[in-house]
Amino acid sequence: MARSWRPRFVLAVRENPSALRRAVVLSVAVAVGIALSGLILVVAGVPADDLAEEFVVNMLSDTDSLRAVLVQGAPLMLVGVGAALAFRVNFWNIGLDGQMIFGALGASVVALHPAGPVLLVMAVAACVGGALWAVLPALLRLRLGINEIIATLLLNYVAQNFLLHLVYGAWKDPLDGFPHSPAFPDVARLPVIGAGISSALLIAVVAAVAAWWLTSGTRFGLYMRFVQANPRAAAALGVPLRTTVLASVLISAACAGLAGFCIVSGEEGRLTQSFYVGYGFSGILIAFLARNSPLLAIPVALAFAWLVVTGQSLQVFYQIPFAMVQLIQAIIVICVAASEFAMRHRLQVVR
Repeated sequence: MARSWRPRFVLAVRENPSALRRAVVLSVAVAVGIALSGLILVVAGVPADDLAEEFVVNMLSDTDSLRAVLVQGAPLMLVGVGAALAFRVNFWNIGLDGQMIFGALGASVVALHPAGPVLLVMAVAACVGGALWAVLPALLRLRLGINEIIATLLLNYVAQNFLLHLVYGAWKDPLDGFPHSPAFPDVARLPVIGAGISSALLIAVVAAVAAWWLTSGTRFGLYMRFVQANPRAAAALGVPLRTTVLASVLISAACAGLAGFCIVSGEEGRLTQSFYVGYGFSGILIAFLARNSPLLAIPVALAFAWLVVTGQSLQVFYQIPFAMVQLIQAIIVICVAASEFAMRHRLQVVR
């Protein structure tokens, strides 16, 4: 008597998933994340009929909402690109907040004592300030093997408290007594390039394209790929391992510092005590979702900005708590992250 055959399923690794499969799986993951988020919002009290209007119609038809997305998207692009550059050499830069703060401090020093081509000097000072704040954790990692996650994370708190020391002390605005710096002069404000959009968006796009060219079209980018794939083999082949990692980290931190400049010069018009809040964590997620690609960081950052602006609208008009907005972002991120597993694995029937 023949035995009945029962199928047995095992997970098989898919070596090189096609671009079409990646696109389909990613689209399904995003759709699932949006559907789950919509269900949660309905349960929280948002009318189902209003969801499409809040998430799509208002963003496309309301020029103020679209402008807000583009304004939010500029610094998010920069921190996303910065995180991606460091992650490409296996340096886990969690100190984006601190680097943004010191970039903004460098720009503010120039703004409050203007001389020469002010905006250009502010941008350079911001890049230098952000990069200098990353030198210590980079050297600790390269020279002493100290974990950069701990070093960069703890330096965030140092930078935050130093910022508070300034805005509550020497840099407090003497006109109103509030904990922020005096207003920047007009020459230290980023100009509007059209339709009320700050030129910070142009700076962010140019930086992302330049980073993409650096990683894809130069010898330095080739070195970065060697270091990411196998640091020991890269060193054995003569790749300047420490120089490549240090340069990548400094460029990463410079991008974060430039994001701080874009916020204080393009949005706030002064140095405030909380301008950086939320950007560092978002930059890490943007780099992850963009697969460490500076070019893909552009649409991912704009999508994050869209979620932020929509979340603010939900808070105002439907009294949705900020924690609910963060939950929605987390659900979409988790769905996209889980799509990587579906891209690289398939169910195989074995006898």
